[in-house]
Amino acid sequence: MRVVDVVQVSGYLDPIVVDFLDGALRSAEREGVEALIIQLDSPGALVDTVRLERLLSLIAEVDVPVAVWVGDSGASALGGAAHLVVAADLAGLAPGARIGDAPKTAFAEVPEALRRGRIGPGEAHELGLTQLNEEEAAVLGSFIAALDGHEAKGRQLRTADFREVPDGPDEATLTVQARLSRLPLGSQLLHTVASPPVAYLLLTAGLALLVFELFTAGVGIAGVVGAVSLALAGYGLAVLPTRPLGLALCLLGILGFSIDVQTGVPRFWTGVGVVSYTAGSVLLFGEGVSVGWLALVGGLVGVVLMMLAGLPATVRSRFSTPTIGRESMVGELGEATVAVAPEGTVRVRDALWPARTNRATPIDAGGGVRVVAIEGTVLEVEPEEGGARDYRERRPPS
Repeated sequence: MRVVDVVQVSGYLDPIVVDFLDGALRSAEREGVEALIIQLDSPGALVDTVRLERLLSLIAEVDVPVAVWVGDSGASALGGAAHLVVAADLAGLAPGARIGDAPKTAFAEVPEALRRGRIGPGEAHELGLTQLNEEEAAVLGSFIAALDGHEAKGRQLRTADFREVPDGPDEATLTVQARLSRLPLGSQLLHTVASPPVAYLLLTAGLALLVFELFTAGVGIAGVVGAVSLALAGYGLAVLPTRPLGLALCLLGILGFSIDVQTGVPRFWTGVGVVSYTAGSVLLFGEGVSVGWLALVGGLVGVVLMMLAGLPATVRSRFSTPTIGRESMVGELGEATVAVAPEGTVRVRDALWPARTNRATPIDAGGGVRVVAIEGTVLEVEPEEGGARDYRERRPPS
């Protein structure tokens, strides 16, 4: 039985997908299959015009007939992906599918309607962009059967036998075997990583986890997962049209969060972090590529909750010394990591604590402190020297 290769493509036409299509076309030509069908659902192309035109030229040059099926309701072939439909020998759009937003290329002229917006299967067929109507392209089986009798690459395709049915459409029996192929697992992983929401969420998770490891000391599972996430995000950002400004704002946002995690109290830098990371997330990608609202909200909420709630609590619990009660810390000595005037941050028992002192006795960063009371999670402190306790100890007996 003759064979029809069906290559399934979804998502952006990135270098991984373009190379996959290149290999599938050459393989189909070597094996002499009846036809190669590209099952397409793509929002656009991420390769440059030269690389895209090379693929379109290969579609025209190979001896095997090439058909493009924009299948399933809601599928689309937009941007550079729309040119695959135009370049194919035969094409069809399923009901509910869309094609459009095609950029100009030197390969082939496309109607103005295809460049300025998105059109459905009916209009695409009227414009001659597709040779099979929406009924013929309703499902993959009917699309393969409808190829029967069409001429392409100097041959007439034979894909089905038809039997007349009284008072109804002809019944078709496929005379070819459909052989499905898709990206291998490793390539599929890289293709998924290069999608905008996944690359953004990996970037967010990687940065947050590395900051977590930085403040909790040591290299643990969080650090390894964070490093792997950043490595995968780096590949995705390299493939996608990433704006340096957006990436810089995301890094500034993480820095702002980190500064206030160090102080132990949300202040000015927390606001800088929220604003910068939000702006960076929105501006991260260009050329019509966006993160998507679901991923954007999820990433922002996740990083804010971790930096404002999860990480400070983890830092205190990990570095604090177990005691019967916090009252045992009264009298402990420590050091001001940030000026306490009257509020700041101190290090006591190798843990960072929010602290405050009397306005009359401000403590510079690096100065010694003594804990005199505890209110909630805030330590009441005084200078290690010159405080009330130091005065009482030095005062001569009456």
